[in-house]
Amino acid sequence: MTTPLLTLSRGDSLAAWALSPVMATPFPGVPAPAEDRQNYKYINGFVDVGDLPCRVATWRDVATRTLALDTSWPVESLYLPGANRRVEFSQFRSTPTRLSRWCRTTISAPVDRYCSFRLSTRGGVHIWVDGELAGRFEPFTRNSTEQSVVHLPIKAAGSDIVVLTEDMAERDTNWFFELTLLDDVPLAIFLPGAPADAHLDSLKALAAEVRPAGEFTGPGDALVLQFDTTASLAVTIEAKVGSTSHAKHIMLDRTVILEAGETQVTLCRGDELPEGYHIIDLTFVVDDTSVTRQIACAVLHATEPQKRHADIAERKREALLHAARDGEMRMGTALAMLASGIEPDQRFREIIETTLTIIEERWDCADFVSVPLLWAYAKYAAQFPPDLRARTETALLTFRYWVDEPGNDVMWFWSENHALCFHVSQLMAGQLFPDGDFTASGRKGAEQVRLAAERLHLWFDAVEAEGLAEWNSSAYYPVDFIGLLALVEFAPADIAARARRVTDRIFTMMALHSLGGVPAGSMGRAYDKELRAGPLTELAPFASVAFGKGWLNNGVASLPLFAAGLYLPPPELAELAWPAPDTAITAQYTQGYAHAAHLSLFKTPAVQLSSNAGAKPGGYGHQQHVVDVLFSAHPLARSWINHPGEDDPWGSQRPSYWAGNGVLPRAAQHENVALLLYDLGANPRLDFTHAYVSQAGIEARLIDGALILRSGNGLLAYKATAPLVPVTKGPSTGREYRCYGKVTGWMALVAEGDDIDAFARKIAALDLTLDGRHLTLTGLPSGPIGLDWSNGLSVNGKAVAHPNMSIEPLIQRRRLSETMAG
Repeated sequence: MTTPLLTLSRGDSLAAWALSPVMATPFPGVPAPAEDRQNYKYINGFVDVGDLPCRVATWRDVATRTLALDTSWPVESLYLPGANRRVEFSQFRSTPTRLSRWCRTTISAPVDRYCSFRLSTRGGVHIWVDGELAGRFEPFTRNSTEQSVVHLPIKAAGSDIVVLTEDMAERDTNWFFELTLLDDVPLAIFLPGAPADAHLDSLKALAAEVRPAGEFTGPGDALVLQFDTTASLAVTIEAKVGSTSHAKHIMLDRTVILEAGETQVTLCRGDELPEGYHIIDLTFVVDDTSVTRQIACAVLHATEPQKRHADIAERKREALLHAARDGEMRMGTALAMLASGIEPDQRFREIIETTLTIIEERWDCADFVSVPLLWAYAKYAAQFPPDLRARTETALLTFRYWVDEPGNDVMWFWSENHALCFHVSQLMAGQLFPDGDFTASGRKGAEQVRLAAERLHLWFDAVEAEGLAEWNSSAYYPVDFIGLLALVEFAPADIAARARRVTDRIFTMMALHSLGGVPAGSMGRAYDKELRAGPLTELAPFASVAFGKGWLNNGVASLPLFAAGLYLPPPELAELAWPAPDTAITAQYTQGYAHAAHLSLFKTPAVQLSSNAGAKPGGYGHQQHVVDVLFSAHPLARSWINHPGEDDPWGSQRPSYWAGNGVLPRAAQHENVALLLYDLGANPRLDFTHAYVSQAGIEARLIDGALILRSGNGLLAYKATAPLVPVTKGPSTGREYRCYGKVTGWMALVAEGDDIDAFARKIAALDLTLDGRHLTLTGLPSGPIGLDWSNGLSVNGKAVAHPNMSIEPLIQRRRLSETMAG
């Protein structure tokens, strides 16, 4: 046999496979009503909502089928060891879809023998060894990792291993399998179709290391792909960037050559892509072999917040015109055209047709576009072309507005934002067609209105008592605004008044947690985009319009509803969003069911520290962003601490590498100091926690074991109970600092000043110690601060409870000198 690609040892995962194309088949099942588990008690994380028709049909099919081995498929690409130990193909499908993919490799043992592997999967797996079925594990549970042990007969001369991996895609689908060797035996892995040995290591490294050079690309910059190791030969790189709109336009399709000996290649100019946080699909090609990789990049055309008109009506008008001209191809742009008086162009028809397809086919998130469509139809139906007007009426009368109406779709009804948007859609559609026949429910429009009003009052009862499970979320506040702003505009007076009060509260929280025009802070749900590219989220334009300065971008999920609608935020909130010099703003409050979030904020004109002391220590942090630091000197100058939820820095799981927490910490904040205590358990998948440090506008130094950051007049110090290790290779180079250990503690302390050395000397005088699961910070003028895993925060030896258990923020303004703990 040839030289092996790699050798597998005990505890290693097998991540070297030749891959077939992905096979995707619509698989909706038989329409049926779903169990209505909506209890209006919203939590973070995946909620079990019962088995949808597509999954019932899958189990029925799996129970009776017999699968035959297929080896005739073409090799589309190779999956090579790198950033992810799992063999993962996670993706998002808006309609129920059965997914499958063939994988093939060769394994050789020292002698003929059975080898045991732990098989982890989401979906189902068949394994053939030398043409015989050797393993079958088909739980097909919804986004739940299941495990089994398989015993595979491996020959010394080499055994051909073929895996069929499958999943039933219901919207966000974390699809993977992982085979981890349990025996203490070396196994040689040979990959059919792998490139020549002399080039293989280089090709693997390129796929694992690739990243954009720099934190963002401006219009006058080049978008450069950066690598750590030099290419051993010229490598062709095919790159595609698609739009985020439902129409999925390809915005960039480029092929470049990374020359031998080079570590960089220019992909395009910054002005060849619109502003946004873009996903780049890369394919590395050598001869007949290709390896794929997906990364992301921020394109930001302005780094200074733009001052807006003094009159909010004029700011709204500016935002409406911007959305009409530059908005992405979504329903909000079509509404902006109508509301601004701009003559609808060809984009209008394309957007309406796409929106109607989403509603007619009941894609997931159809409720997010049905509300702006209803708004547009209610006010501007006469401006719709006759064929689109008729099609719109039919689509609205046949849509499924709640789980009690039969369906075989994968629309998500149960979260805070979806429940609101479905209820609003049902209300508005029933108001438009009170005598209309709604075919999915068998009801008249007037009955739909009555039911929607009942459900909306239940929703408001929950959020008025508990606050929001998706607090401060730059991704989901704009979705909440879809429903709330429509209610202010169209709902009966009692519901409209409740919507206005909740919207006021959201704008208050947004003002508190915005700095330099960028909304940030601890979040109930976060993705990489919301953390790494704050001014490119749709919440940033809301802050710009509401508070007078900031960014506009192409986000139109709900901004046109704000710009075109009646709602006005309280004018005094601008003073919270843009604090005066020598002022510190502090706030404490709770959000979420059963006080899920105990939120604390410390904010100056230069730096902002926000945290959630309510996170369940040791629990699973689906998308919870626990501690966050934002600087005002640059819109991307941001830092945070988390425990990674997956292997790959470019991964998309929930939690991901940077968004959420694989294991949640015990956290607490006292003034300008936050403490975090992590216990990762006996056998964590990743045995480190880490800090993300943006390279945009931040000077970072490791001084006397502390990580000291300065951005403008803002300062931040991190200390940990184990050494902070900078990452010097791969996608997180220069951005990641790791703290290894199963039980560790962190300190984050913010201050104002421009002397990083003087600040470092003060930090050097502080001592952070760990005794079991008790963390203590000493050396502060305010006295020692402690954090105990069981008992929480103490200051000077006295227990300190969260000072405000209300959803209404307790806000204080003080001079900086009166607030610093250290």
